[in-house]
Amino acid sequence: MARTTMDCRAMPSEKNCTVQISGEEDEVLELAAQHAVSAHGHTDGPALRDGLRAALREEGEMPVEPGAFLQLIEFHARDLDGFRALAGEWRDRMGRETTARWGIVAADRDRADTYVEIVAFPDHAAAMRNSEHPVTADFAKRMHEVTQGEASFRNLDVAEILRM
Repeated sequence: MARTTMDCRAMPSEKNCTVQISGEEDEVLELAAQHAVSAHGHTDGPALRDGLRAALREEGEMPVEPGAFLQLIEFHARDLDGFRALAGEWRDRMGRETTARWGIVAADRDRADTYVEIVAFPDHAAAMRNSEHPVTADFAKRMHEVTQGEASFRNLDVAEILRM
């Protein structure tokens, strides 16, 4: 049986809760309901549990839903290790304050030393909070140390999810 996960960051919330629960589906659902009641003030019942059940994901899945926001960043680097180190430092410094959900760095097979990073956010406003954070501003400045030329950015609203 596949492990299941529930991530509060994927749910609308004024608290910006970062709790993530992982385990067997029935365990996760029970813990998520308890958390929703105790931390978020919801009332336990069929409606809450149906909503939580719909938000369950198979562990390892990188969830994105319509209305989410993706930022696509293309950059050039001869040595990707410098970028990896800088991104790791950014992650450590941001900690719980990041609004990014996940990211992928892919090498362009047709253009040497060209990479595309895709970063997912719950929505555009969350991405802008992340971009305006001083740690992200410092990361953007320091990115010039490990890349060649200017990075290009594409700001994308998720319109539809196609499950294959």
